[in-house]
Amino acid sequence: MAYWLFKSEPNKWSWQKQQAAGKQGTQWDGVRNYLARNNMRAMQIGDKGFFYHSNEGLEIVGVVEICKLAHHDTTTDDPRWECVDIRAFCDVPKPVTLKAVKANPALAKMALVTSMRLSVQPVTEDEWKEVCRMGGLEPAPR
Repeated sequence: MAYWLFKSEPNKWSWQKQQAAGKQGTQWDGVRNYLARNNMRAMQIGDKGFFYHSNEGLEIVGVVEICKLAHHDTTTDDPRWECVDIRAFCDVPKPVTLKAVKANPALAKMALVTSMRLSVQPVTEDEWKEVCRMGGLEPAPR
């Protein structure tokens, strides 16, 4: 299993909207960055990811699950762009702020700290466990 982080501006697509999409989930579309696209191509069904509110809130608020492998992004005719489908898995009981992530030495190399602008990021297993611990998710969802 691999772990990921998905960033979204809550005024465009919030955790509440993701939850409302239900078990079928929704495509994580509109990504126009090759590295983020390649990260989605590497995802497998059942992989987990953090749902991060960017710009407003600046915090990890939920956990999502990959429910459909990379496929054409239907918001464009350009065949270069692909996306995965994700569904809400669970809330993070105590949202984990960017400030708290940056203050934790165990997370100093996390992509959220080092690659702030990347919208779809990998998360290591150790980072996953630490953020879950900080957010009150113990044991960490698998």
